[in-house]
Amino acid sequence: MNKEDICYMSACDMRDAIISGELSSQEITETIIERIEKINPLINAYCTTSFELAREMAKKADEVVKKGEKLGLLHGIPTGIKDLMQIKGLKTTYGSKLYEDFIPEQDDVAVQRLMAAGCVILGKTNTPEFGHIALTNNKLFGETKTPWDIEKNSGGSSGGSASAVASGLGPLTIGSDGGGSIRIPSSCCGVYGLKPTYGYIPSYPRIGIAFKSMDHYGPITRYVKDAALMLNVMKGHHPADFDSLPNDNIDYVNILEDKPKKLKIGYSMTLGFGKILDDEVKDNILDSVQKFKQFDWDVEEVKIQMRSPELAYKLLVAADTAYDLQRDYNKRLEDLSPDLIGTIRLGLDTSIMNIGKAKEQRKRVYDVFYQYFKNYDILITPTTPCPAFKPRWLESGTVFPKIGKRSLSIISWMVYTFPFNMSGLPAASIPSGWTSSGLPIGMQIVGKRFDEALVLQVSKAFEEIQPWQDKRPKFD
Repeated sequence: MNKEDICYMSACDMRDAIISGELSSQEITETIIERIEKINPLINAYCTTSFELAREMAKKADEVVKKGEKLGLLHGIPTGIKDLMQIKGLKTTYGSKLYEDFIPEQDDVAVQRLMAAGCVILGKTNTPEFGHIALTNNKLFGETKTPWDIEKNSGGSSGGSASAVASGLGPLTIGSDGGGSIRIPSSCCGVYGLKPTYGYIPSYPRIGIAFKSMDHYGPITRYVKDAALMLNVMKGHHPADFDSLPNDNIDYVNILEDKPKKLKIGYSMTLGFGKILDDEVKDNILDSVQKFKQFDWDVEEVKIQMRSPELAYKLLVAADTAYDLQRDYNKRLEDLSPDLIGTIRLGLDTSIMNIGKAKEQRKRVYDVFYQYFKNYDILITPTTPCPAFKPRWLESGTVFPKIGKRSLSIISWMVYTFPFNMSGLPAASIPSGWTSSGLPIGMQIVGKRFDEALVLQVSKAFEEIQPWQDKRPKFD
């Protein structure tokens, strides 16, 4: 097996190879470290590496195998951690100059669970400042690129995580998603990303209140079964997070192959309010969703009646962000990114009554999907309105491209994803094809609340119909 093949192995296959003695965790870890040192300067996926820690963890993992001791579900598997999640003793910046020297004294609960399952920590993956925008760039580390075209952005805010996995810089990464931040970069980078039901994976410790009621942790991987494996490890209540849910005791790896005999799938290209959609993306999603018919599943287009919740989402995020950062806005304005400054200003100018209206609109969003899922099992949409693109980074804020005659914006770029943060529903992005210029396209698969099992099963079924793992980005 050559080195590149090792880097692109699934985590499940890596674990089997470590257990059988075919490969050691140290061999795998060194091979991936070597690739990170070569590829990361081109894409900027990792912002802080922890190679010595990784070598120590890999060595211990191999010693446990030799002793015949019980092994964790992720035993010896190299893993990347988004730079919004704390790791004790390892710099965690939140992509912000405000935290450029912050060294945590404790681990995030999700990270604790990953390490308890035996994973090897490669380092922190890049993110925009406090994860506030669905593109990845910040004043500390710069921009993260999609490996399919290093002139274009990786998407965000888990852009470093998605770009790393797509580039063979580790089979597993964890991301967070407050409006599309797992699914959007997964779409831009051609990997699989799962946002579970809100509360399935605990989030603690965290700074501030921004996104707290809409932020989901979840896996970003190249294989659906690897995402199921990570979900098995990270899910379940923790007393420090009052929103966290009890463990459902489902083994998501074991249920993957259980295809439902009957399934009713609806698809929407607008969600009732979306107005911008690239033609290649539209054609691909319309073609992809029809492929489910080979399982004798019902597939039909649906008309979702929903008033645009864009302003409501913006106000809810802005108010909490302004509360968190008003002091830094007044004293350290030069250290904040332009788009974040705009969000803070919106929050400071927002009235209590407008926040109340936004909360009411959020309730309506949930009700729309509650009514939808009375009649359907799964909802399919595009993940993003267009493939990865090259933003213009200006002092006044990020400039998005035009799709046809319409210009994208921060919020219209997220049009298919943020409603499922407002509603807390499980949703995944899966690679569904490629544009004529070779950029990946993502299809979003949405399920009922607490129905991660079905989202994963439908994802696995599509992976079988149209696998993507044989495609690898080329680095000259």
